[in-house]
Amino acid sequence: MENLINLKYVVNSLLFSFIGLGVYGAGFYLFDKVTPYHLWKEVIEEHNTSLAIVVGAMSIGIALIIAAAIHA
Repeated sequence: MENLINLKYVVNSLLFSFIGLGVYGAGFYLFDKVTPYHLWKEVIEEHNTSLAIVVGAMSIGIALIIAAAIHA
């Protein structure tokens, strides 16, 4: 009986997932440091909805770039 799950593909998937999460975290950290205010404080404590939308759009953008880089 053939192997239904190829271990090589599972390891590659996990490796790229962790690399992608690391790059995503670094991008978010860099975005937080570049902005003149503390993102977490502004969004959570000050209820800045427009900033939350910008941060969400930035998060989706970084995630799409990472997904495209991993897929290629």
